[in-house]
Amino acid sequence: MAESDAAEDDTKRKFREALERKKAKAAGGSDHKDAGAKHSRAHGSLESRREFRRKSG
Repeated sequence: MAESDAAEDDTKRKFREALERKKAKAAGGSDHKDAGAKHSRAHGSLESRREFRRKSG
């Protein structure tokens, strides 16, 4: 029983280390968190934009 517990602890440790490496790699990039919200109508006025609708039948 002690051998299976040791193997389970070793597996959990490996997964935890892999998760920490993944988090460290993700934190290293530039996420543009301070950029703010996107503009809702970035491409012209409402009249000049085309509207596409799916055919219903």
